[in-house]
Order: sequence, then C-alpha cells, then structure tokens
Amino acid sequence: MADAPLMVVDGAGVVTGWSRAAEQRFGLATADAMGLLLMDVLARDTPGADGDGAEPEGLRLEPVAGSGWAVREAEGRGEGGHHLDDAVLHMLFTQARIRIHVLDPDLRLLRMSDPSSDPDTDETARLHGRWFRDVCAFEEPERVEALIREVMRTGVPSIEQPFLAPSTAMAGGRRTLSLTVFRLQEMSPVRRSDRGETLGVTVCVVDITDKVKRRERSRALARVRDSVGRTLDVETICRDLADALVPDYTDVGVVEVVDAVLRGEMPAPGPLGRDVPLHRAAHSGGGLPAHPVGDIRAMPPGTPYQRALSDLRVRVVPLEGATWTDADPARARSFREIGAHTLLLAPLTLRGAVLGLVSLYRCGDSDPFTEEDVPAVTAMASRTALSIDNARRYVHEHIIASALQRRLLPQRPVPQPAVETDHLLLPGGGAAIWFDTIALSGARTALVIGEVVERGIHAATVIGQLRTVVHALAALDLEPDELLARLYDTAAQLAEERAQLPQSDPLHREPLEGTCAYAVYDPFAETCTVASAGHTDPLVIDADGGATVISVPRGPTLGSAGREPVAAVSFPLRKGSLLALYSNVLRSHAEPGTGRLHQALSPPDRPMRELGDAVAYALPDAPELQGAAVLLARARAMPADRYATWELPYDKTAPATARRLTSKALADWRVDGDAGDAAELIVSELVTNAVRYGSPPVELRLILDRGLTCEIRDGSSTAPYMKYAGAADEGGRGLFIISQLASLWGTRYAPGGKTVWSEQSISRGETGGGDDPGGDGGGERGRGGKV
Repeated sequence: MADAPLMVVDGAGVVTGWSRAAEQRFGLATADAMGLLLMDVLARDTPGADGDGAEPEGLRLEPVAGSGWAVREAEGRGEGGHHLDDAVLHMLFTQARIRIHVLDPDLRLLRMSDPSSDPDTDETARLHGRWFRDVCAFEEPERVEALIREVMRTGVPSIEQPFLAPSTAMAGGRRTLSLTVFRLQEMSPVRRSDRGETLGVTVCVVDITDKVKRRERSRALARVRDSVGRTLDVETICRDLADALVPDYTDVGVVEVVDAVLRGEMPAPGPLGRDVPLHRAAHSGGGLPAHPVGDIRAMPPGTPYQRALSDLRVRVVPLEGATWTDADPARARSFREIGAHTLLLAPLTLRGAVLGLVSLYRCGDSDPFTEEDVPAVTAMASRTALSIDNARRYVHEHIIASALQRRLLPQRPVPQPAVETDHLLLPGGGAAIWFDTIALSGARTALVIGEVVERGIHAATVIGQLRTVVHALAALDLEPDELLARLYDTAAQLAEERAQLPQSDPLHREPLEGTCAYAVYDPFAETCTVASAGHTDPLVIDADGGATVISVPRGPTLGSAGREPVAAVSFPLRKGSLLALYSNVLRSHAEPGTGRLHQALSPPDRPMRELGDAVAYALPDAPELQGAAVLLARARAMPADRYATWELPYDKTAPATARRLTSKALADWRVDGDAGDAAELIVSELVTNAVRYGSPPVELRLILDRGLTCEIRDGSSTAPYMKYAGAADEGGRGLFIISQLASLWGTRYAPGGKTVWSEQSISRGETGGGDDPGGDGGGERGRGGKV
C-alpha cells in the first residue's frame, strides 16, 4: 500500500490535496487540479492516461480525521476497487452539493442525489422510473435529451452546458441549470475497464442562476463603460446608454434628463423640485412609449419616478397590482401594453445634483429585477451622470465661446462705396473662423478672413486679438503683404506669451496656429490685391458666370516657427464680378465648373442675400462643415457723380487752382458752410506741401461718400510728418491744421509716389438739405481732368 494518498477531497467531493503521483496518473498539475470535483478527475482516469497504454490501477477511499477523504491506489485489482466505488458513490449521493441523476439508456431515472432535501424523504423512490425531462422540466427538453443521447452514443463527456428551466421559487421566473453528462458502462471485473455494455448516463445538475445573472450584470456594466461617454452630446450619451442595455439586460429603457442640462446650465442640488421639467432623451425597446423622445414635462407627484428624484435612491418597483397608476395614467397604460412586470429606477446624480432619471422595464417572461441588480445599475447611472456632466460643461463653454465669437464678427454687412458685401456663417461649432469688411481710404475696401486651430474660449480670445490687430494695421494703409508681415509678428508674440505660461496651464501645451487671407479692392483701378498666410485661394466669378480660382502664394500659417516673405497677387476685378473668400474646409467645393460654390453663385448678378442662401442650400450637411463661413464681395463702379479727379500744374498757382476746383465741386454737391470752408483749406495745405516738398505729377481727387475725402498724389515717396511750429514761425502748421479739421488723415504709398489723404465727416445739414449730394460736377470734374 502506498503511504501517501494520491489526493485528498473534502466532504463535498472537491479536491483539496494533490500529489506528484496524481499528477503523473491524471495528467493535471497541482494548480489545475485544486478545486475540481472528484467526478471530473475520475473522468480523466482512462486507459493510456499515464502514457504507457496500460489500464489504470484501482482506487480506494479512506476517511481522514476531521472531514474529508483520502484517495489511494488499491493494493490489488480485486475488491479494493469495489470498496472505492461504494465509498465514492456514498459520498457523492449523500454529501456532494450538486444533484446527480443516474439514468438508464431510455433516460429514465434510476437514482438521484438531493443533499438539500429532507434525508428521511426518499425522493428517488417517488421519482424512480420517470423521464428525465419530467424530473427537471427544462424549457427545451428536446435539446437536453439530444445532448444526453449524444454523450451516450460517443462516450465523450459534456461539461457544464447551460439550459433554462422554470423557477420554483419565483412565479414567472427562470433559472439556469448547468448539465455535466458522463456515459456509464459495464466494468471489467479484472481490469476495471469500461469497455462493456452501456448502462446509462450520469447527469450532474448545478443551479448556476445566480452566477449567470452576475455575469449578465457584469457584461451590461462593461457595455455601458465601453459605449457611454465617447461623445460630448448629451442626447447621444443617453441613446448610447439605452442601446447598451436593451435587449440583453432590460426589455425597455428610457433616459430622461433635466431640460436645463441640455442648455449647459448647472443643475440644482437634489432633491429635484416637482416643477422642474425633464427632457425625454432616449427610448429603446418595444411598444408605444407613453411620451415621445423630445417630450418635456415634470414628473407627476405620488409616483415612483418622482420619489426616485426626491430621495435619489435606486429602487426596484413591482408593477403588478401597483396603486399609484392613477397619478400617471400615460405611463401606466404604456407599461401594461408591453406587459412590464418590474421597473428599476436609477436617478442620474453627481455631487448631489440631479441630472436625470433612468427607467428600466422587464416584460413578459424576463426575470424580474431584484435588489441584486441595484449595485450594478447604480454604477451604470454614475458612469452616465459623469458623462452627461462632462457634455454639459462642454455645451456651457461652447455657448459662451460661440456667443463671444459671434460678437467679434460683423453683425450685418457694412455699406461700402464701390462694393456689395455679405457673409454666410453655417450653423454649428465645427470651426473657429473670423472675417471682416473694412473701409479704407480712397473708397477702397479690405476683405479679410481667417481661422484658428483651437476651439472654445481660447479660440475666441485669439480671434479677438488677431481681429483687433488687423483693424489697427488696416488703418495704416498697408499693402496686404506688409500687413500680413506685421500680423506674423503679432502671432509670434502671442505664441511666445503662451509658451511662458506655467506648465500646469493647459494652454501652455496648445500651440497657436491659424490662417489668414487679406484682400484690398480698389474701385478706381478695378483691381484686387490678395496676400495669404496659409489660407485657401479665393474664388472669382465673372459677370458672365465664368469662375477662376486665384492662385495666391501661401505663406506659412500664423504662429509657425519658420516665416518666409509673403508675396501679394493683384488681379482684375471688373464691375459685376464676385469675389468669394471662404473657410479652408470648403476648398474642395470651390472647383470651377463642378464645385458647389461656383454652381450656387452663378449667375452672380442676383441679390447678395439670395446668393448666400444658395450657398447654404448647396453645401452638404456634413459635420466638418459646421461653423464654416463664406465672405462675398461684388465689385461695382464708383458712381461718376461721387468723385472728381484733376491733374494740377506743378507751380505756385497749384494751391489757388485746387481751391477753385474744390469750391466748384462742393457747390455742385451742395456741400457748404463750415464743411466747405474746411475742405478748401485742407486742399490748399495738401497741395502746397506737394508742390513745395514733392515732385510732379500732382493730382487732386475728391470723393463724396460717407464723408468727404481729399487726396493729393505726387511723385515723391518722402513721407510728410506733423510738427509743432513756434509762435514766430511762418510755416510748419499745415498737417497740424489738417489734423484739427479732418476726422482722419494719412499717407499711402505706391510704386509711382505717395498719396496724402484726409477725410471729413459731413452731416446732412451741410449738404444743402438734399438727400443726394451728388450732381453734375461740371466740365472741370471727371476722370483724367487736367488744368
């Protein structure tokens, strides 16, 4: 007899000790064998298991002091094996915690263990000879019998196959039973071989209902963790929660959120007031809902829904025989129609604030919710509430940023003397874009559009900074390439300030990056000059409908490390032509002929508002186009009765000639009084400076639009500057006088010289009371006039 046992099992037949001899005989390592049932181990004790093809020796069972049994190899091949068989059977049928059924080849019950029953009750005698399907009452007895007969035919055990059966403890409930099936064959009296006649099967039945339900709850919680919170849209989060739970965990799922949360507002601390409305954000499952998705209403008092929002506790509510249904007849009618028998309510709360409510229904033959479901659903609700609050914070910040950004954009088109402008801003928050229309001296118009990579409050801040800088630089009459060169300097300074922020500041890790296109339209030259800092090329549609994408050399983006000189491009922009500046995401839609922009803007002679609407209708409803913008400008000729141009003699008579021409033009325009006197004095001083310090030719231009503009052009590039003359000085007061009389004045340069200009504000009373200050300027006024 061997001194050491092969293994040790406890009173339930579970392996608690394992030897090296057992490893060799059964082919299981100690770590794999511990915790197995003895029946599962014996199923491996087959011929050839030890590798030499011999049949295994018999086993015998000996009691161990305390509790349990020692399994040893029998000394011989005789009665020791029978003693072991008897001992094992006695232990399994009287002490094991599993139910064992011994069936004959016709699947009739021969013997059954039932440790949970009264030992004085002979249940085997009562059920002896009955069909196995009648003993356990499976929902699918045909599948069970097919499985058992397959094991009987092949001899291959079937391990832990789950089947459903009605619950004996809960009306309408179901339990899950795990079946392990072994074939029984007649044993050889010498070799203990099972190669004899098939005697039947042994079916081990274990109720794994609790285990299956725990697994279902764990899987449902895992699905919620995987699918909920991947977006920053509150309604999408609610739909994701309902879809994750229906139908695997619940038959019907409803998610409602406090209506103010959808607008990004901070929810009030609980309990939720009775009058606070909830927005039904998601409904999943069969049946007609009591209220449609999108419905907004408060929860009626005296119902479990309102109670859950008051005490903020997850609760299981039986629906059969409910007494509160009169307080909410719509919901009561709905759950009766779908056959719901159990309701589980989970308030969505975060830091004591109520965000919404989750309602889960189980219907028909589904197992009712129990208190065991409360911890898992509580975790699901916590996950969902956190995701909804993150989305709410994003919505709150987005609303603030959008409002700030819109306040930074032109609210309506600004009238320009020689160009019609309008803009289109697509709804949504997909882009951080800005655009402007700026009136320049000489009836010129600046058109600017730009984008920044950031989003939210930081994007609005950068937009405000860049827009302010562009306005300030535009007032200096800089050419587009010169203006962008200084805008690069500003962006580099902003990027440097950002890099100097503490590393804990999230903005420190966000690079400043943006694009900008700046265009200037001159109605007298009928040209447009454009420069680009990484922005897409503009689109020009001629009056006849032909389209051209202007190829503009793109400089680096704003805020980039490297910087190269930016080149400007000038191109003709004739009367009736349409210029379109647009967001970078619309580049693919601007192709001439096939692009949606070209097709929507042709023909270009329609009203500007109609053109903007056509673009909005033509562009697809794609997420990447949300927040995109289009800035439109249609060139038109400067009205002939609103300007006058003369070339003056380059001598000392020029100031007097300029005063006489100015007086005549102002009289034709009915500009009199102080405004007329001031204009004559301004013209005299400007012409005097041009003759004294400049070079020929000298040209005078008067423009009447929002105000009165006086321009003196000469061939010198020397810049005038203001100085303060002494009391005894006879000169030096010209520009000082002009600065006092004019609202604005400045100097702009061109390849052929410079232009000094001034602009006066003209009130309605100073134009002689007429609505139209224009008129026939006489023979001395017009393009190319010469005196």
